[in-house]
Amino acid sequence: MKYKFITIEGNIGVGKTTLANALSKRLDARLILEEFADNPFLPKFYENPGQYAFPLELFFMAERYKQLKDLLHTEDLFHSVTVSDYLFTKCLLFAKVNLGEQEFHLYQKLFDIIHQQLLHPDILIYLHAPVKKLQENIKKRQRQFEQAIPDDYLFSIQETYTSYIKQHNLKTLFVDASNADFIDNEKHVDVILDALQRKYPVGQHYITLP
Repeated sequence: MKYKFITIEGNIGVGKTTLANALSKRLDARLILEEFADNPFLPKFYENPGQYAFPLELFFMAERYKQLKDLLHTEDLFHSVTVSDYLFTKCLLFAKVNLGEQEFHLYQKLFDIIHQQLLHPDILIYLHAPVKKLQENIKKRQRQFEQAIPDDYLFSIQETYTSYIKQHNLKTLFVDASNADFIDNEKHVDVILDALQRKYPVGQHYITLP
């Protein structure tokens, strides 16, 4: 495997965790999954975004930082590859959508201090799917607090991700996940694994699933 630290990103409900689980099994990799369920502000945020956005984002940043620092700075003798279902920069991207201008500037200062202390992934896998498909997936997984997420919010997150990736010229496998099935269709996982065997220059490299 040419990449030792692989990160998967994408919008809410696109299949990040499902793909991370599949890749970690096939690669015998160490798996880092976001512990979103432990955030006590998440259900409250969806009910009242204005009041709970700032504590929500602070909690996420602190938890993600602790998890990544503890795991990535600890040598793993049994796994040569690490797969994560989130990019630490997602803190800043969601904060940009969720916070007001003054709160975001404060948040960004804290983010910049913390971000430089972490290891960065060797390659990013970005899963992209239409908002209609995201809503279908969200309904299927039946997390109660997610069921009323509006389309506009998902569009905003999508645009923020794609803009960030293009502006920062990250080494990215940009996957069309419109018909992705990483549980029952092994060919879809095979396509990703095959792509990870190649060397890429910095930039976006587009992948279509069969």
